[in-house]
Amino acid sequence: MSTIAVIGTGVIGASWAGLFLAHGHDVVATDPAPGAEERLRSALEGVSTDRLRFVADAGEAAAAADFVQENGPEREDVKHALFGILDEAARPDVILASSSSGLLPSVIARGCPRHPERVVIGHPFNPPHLIPLVEVVPGRDTAPEVVDRAVEFYASVGKRPIRLTRELPGHVANRLQAALWQEAYSLVERGVATVADIDTAIAYGPGLRWAVLGPFVNQHLSGGAGGLAHVLRHLGPPTEEWWRDLGQVHLTPELAETLISGVDAELADTDQARLVAARDAVLDQLLAAKAAQPDLP
Repeated sequence: MSTIAVIGTGVIGASWAGLFLAHGHDVVATDPAPGAEERLRSALEGVSTDRLRFVADAGEAAAAADFVQENGPEREDVKHALFGILDEAARPDVILASSSSGLLPSVIARGCPRHPERVVIGHPFNPPHLIPLVEVVPGRDTAPEVVDRAVEFYASVGKRPIRLTRELPGHVANRLQAALWQEAYSLVERGVATVADIDTAIAYGPGLRWAVLGPFVNQHLSGGAGGLAHVLRHLGPPTEEWWRDLGQVHLTPELAETLISGVDAELADTDQARLVAARDAVLDQLLAAKAAQPDLP
């Protein structure tokens, strides 16, 4: 797969383009928004764009591609229209992968009457050029070999793909995030802790361990010699009590305003561009540190 089509060059698409270019691929990009090419090239500052070509429409990009990474708006009608164009233009063997963060691949594939078997979700985490995770999700009609090829391709550009055995809204990682957000929002709504306190609780508590190992292995290690079996015996019953006490929250306008005000207060006098740069620098250092530890899974 030497030529990759990047369909939609917003934040996610631009990051994908940078990753593909950095791994030596030719990239054919397209986005209908005015000024999209200029914004893309600006976002790719520091990455060689000698192998980047920007074209006028999605069909032209797909026709030139060996793999398509779509990053359009998260709307069924837009996806259907866009994938109809991609399905018509791309060679039958070309995988059509969507970065959708929550739509089902079977729903997206309704826009591909010719070859629905080559549609798959390839959902990254932002920013894709830094965060290794990509969730590969087959739809009802997706061919098994398409999933195999997508996993192989993502691994070849430095990603850590996981393969889901069934489709469900939000895939895996976003559902896990949503569970945490539900309780975080509820704690704010109930006045238990501030937005800043909850950010601190995660960023300087379990989030540090989660950045190294996943929830199951971390829980296993917390059990000492007895491992996960010890934890489940001794902390399982109180954990079930905590589950029953978790808040059921509705994102009312009042709660939304409280959350937004809390973040504004937390980031008062903070330059967001510098914050993003600092975050990405730490991510780079963390990933390098993890790569240097052969005992980490």
